Amino acid sequence: MQYRKFGNTGIDISILGFGAMRLPEIQKGDDFFIDEEKAFPLMQKAQELGVNYFDSAPYYCHKNSEAAMGKALKGLRDKVYLSTKLPFAEYKAKGDVRRILEGSLKRMETDYVDFYHFWGINKGTAETIIKDDIMAEVNELKEEGLLKFISFSFHDAPENIKFIVDNLDFASILCQYNLLDRSHEEMIEYTYNKGLGTVIMGPVGGGRLSPPTDLYQKLTGKKSNATYELALRFVLGNPNVSCALSGMENMDMLEKNVAVANNAGEITETEWTELKAAMEEVAKLRDLYCTGCKYCMPCPASIDIPKLFEYYIHTNVFGLGDGIRGSYQFYKKSPWGEGKTFADCTDCGLCETKCPQKLSIRKELERVCAVLEAL
Repeated sequence: MQYRKFGNTGIDISILGFGAMRLPEIQKGDDFFIDEEKAFPLMQKAQELGVNYFDSAPYYCHKNSEAAMGKALKGLRDKVYLSTKLPFAEYKAKGDVRRILEGSLKRMETDYVDFYHFWGINKGTAETIIKDDIMAEVNELKEEGLLKFISFSFHDAPENIKFIVDNLDFASILCQYNLLDRSHEEMIEYTYNKGLGTVIMGPVGGGRLSPPTDLYQKLTGKKSNATYELALRFVLGNPNVSCALSGMENMDMLEKNVAVANNAGEITETEWTELKAAMEEVAKLRDLYCTGCKYCMPCPASIDIPKLFEYYIHTNVFGLGDGIRGSYQFYKKSPWGEGKTFADCTDCGLCETKCPQKLSIRKELERVCAVLEAL
């Protein structure tokens, strides 16, 4: 595993981070539980292979992610850096940061968290943090040793990153960046120069760059391969990036990502030129930019929006319609409570209020389901 300096923290961070957002789960009735027999060895193996940055949040995996990550890594606490998040919407009054953080620490069975993120803040929430001096509360907890570093995650317009890092004292940023979305590239360089560590979420576009495609062959001259390798190399080839965070679901995904990270060097100038020349071709994939974050869930009408969008992406972008046809039919007939489509949408719009990408989900869902029905 390769490591990079993590901003001005004094820490060397693994260039591959483990995102505990998609841990394997078991469903029993209406309830979901972490599949500990799969999830625990997965996180422990990641640490064994050199991953030292693990990221969670209170709502991940039906609110079970923090506890699972804490239990799996409890015996390895001195070898890993744990990251979790402060849901800013839950902050109502002074003292709430302590209450929320202590809840996370209890679930994670640890005395402190290494990186505590203001979760998904934007310029408006940053202004509130400044006006209400909320950073003073967090710094007090830092002085008590309940957290080591203060960070933030971000889904807002790229230009607002500058306002946040210029006006608030953060150690690191977690933001989106990949082959398909380079909108944060300039600000990533800016935060690097300001001394912040940079962790990238969505390095393979929420899975859109995972399947084998001819793009890999066109850009590298090698036989067609899983484009995730090229996608990860692109992100890690940016010298201003500290770590690429991957939501790894199984051992195969972990081992493949580690193999790429172990051999990831900075992309040469020639390769960068080739990649930039290919951006026009890749841009067509942006017609539906769902990252699979599942923030839109649960849907009141029980429509699995991310799953349907995933089927569409694999069909329309990667030409996998033959395989998706069977998956979609199985989805519609599934005995586990799935099967709802746009025909079941009540037009409530709740999903759109929670989408970090500001997608017009209802309109896109209608289009997506029409494509899938025609397979």
